[in-house]
Parts: sequence; structure tokens; C-alpha cells
Amino acid sequence: MTKIAEITNTFFAYLKRPDLYPELRRKIWKNLFNRSSALRGKEEAEIWCKSNAISEKKFIEDVLKLSFVPFEILFPAEFAQALEEQSKTPVKMGGAGSLSVIYYINEFVKSQNSIETGVAYGWSSFAALASLVERNGTLYSSDMPYILQNQSEDFVGCVIPEKYKKNWKLFRFADKESLPKIFEDQNSFNVVHYDSDKTYDGRMWAYNILWDKLEKGGVFMSDDIGDNAAFKDYCEKNKRKPYIIEFDGKYAGVIIKE
Repeated sequence: MTKIAEITNTFFAYLKRPDLYPELRRKIWKNLFNRSSALRGKEEAEIWCKSNAISEKKFIEDVLKLSFVPFEILFPAEFAQALEEQSKTPVKMGGAGSLSVIYYINEFVKSQNSIETGVAYGWSSFAALASLVERNGTLYSSDMPYILQNQSEDFVGCVIPEKYKKNWKLFRFADKESLPKIFEDQNSFNVVHYDSDKTYDGRMWAYNILWDKLEKGGVFMSDDIGDNAAFKDYCEKNKRKPYIIEFDGKYAGVIIKE
């Protein structure tokens, strides 16, 4: 598919979804006037991440003070079933992140209410819920539909074990529409996991809002922080102490709210 054809198809796909018109307007604005936002400061961010990164194991054991067992070993049957469910899906969505870190930060704070942006197959949701269900907690998820893949909405969260879904609330809009709806239901959270709009401006907008909803002692996590300098700049501007975790050649950032 050529770039022009992709843009045209995307535009007409949005026209069929009036509930997504606000996001369509934002995308038009971004593509006309702010195309550089996605990669702003990428080189300096990568250097910063690489020089400060620690392993999952070191973070979990030295910072969280918890015994580290990889997530897939803790939940072998559920993990194997999730892999099988993903293999059966006819659409391509985002892959899994650091499942162990997501699980253990929820364990660390004994989370009752967690929020995530970005779901796709639901790997991060699976990891968070594996902890939350032990306390009958709730995961609130915001996920923007994959607009060019007509069947994708049928498979969002498909790897989440069925027994966990009673503790899961999914909001199917862009973050700027989903988050206010979530906050009407729950206004404070023990864990925040950001994995949606990866542009610099998108991150900076969401980081500020989500941080304010995070309870003291809670944990804030953002994936793919080497893509641009948003996480680095946010931490430096607000004097936050971050932990940078390397996983499969990518970087996640974690802040514990003192």
C-alpha cells in the first residue's frame, strides 16, 4: 500500500466512526503541523536510556525488594494459552512488553486500581490482572481502535485469561476521550502504565494528567522511552527519580511516587 493510499484509507475509515472524529481532527493537525513530534530528541533519549539502564531482575530485586521469577514461569498454563490465542488472531497488533515488571509493580503496591493506556492483544493487561485479581482489584484500560483493521476490535485483549476479565474495564476511544470517562468511574490509581500515543507531545500531555491521578507510593511506568525525549524531559523538568529498565533491546521507565 502506498503512503497516499494508506492516508486515504485511514481518512475514510475514520469517517465511518463518528465516535472517533475528535481523534481524526487531532491526526490531521499533527500530520499537517507537528510531524516531528514522534522522534523529537530520540538520539539523546537513547544515549540517556543506555547509560542508566538496569535489568528487570535488578529492578525487581534491588528496588522493589521482591524475589524475581519471570512472569511466564509464575503463570505457565495461562501464558501458554495466551500464546495460543495470539497465534489464532488474523490481525497484527503490538507485542508484549516487560510482563514481569508490570506484574511486580502491581504486587509491590498491592494495587487495588490500576490504569493502562494501550491494550492490543492484552499482554500488559494480562500481567497487571494476574496481580490485581488476587485482591479483587480493577484494571482500567484505554485503547484506540486499529482503524484500518476491521476485525481488530474483536481481538483486543484476546490473550487475557477469561477468569480475569471480570476485573477489567475497557474504554475504546483515544486517550483524550477515554481518560475522562475512566476518571468518572475511578479518580485515583496505585499503578499507571503508559503505552499508547508514542509522540513527544502525546506523552507529555498524558504524563502530567496520569501522574496527578497516581496515589502517593504508587508506581508510574512508560514503555518505549527511547523513541523520543519525552520521558527524559518530563523527569528532569519535574525532578522525578526514574528507573530505566532494558528489555529485549527496548527501554521502559518507572517512577515511584514518594
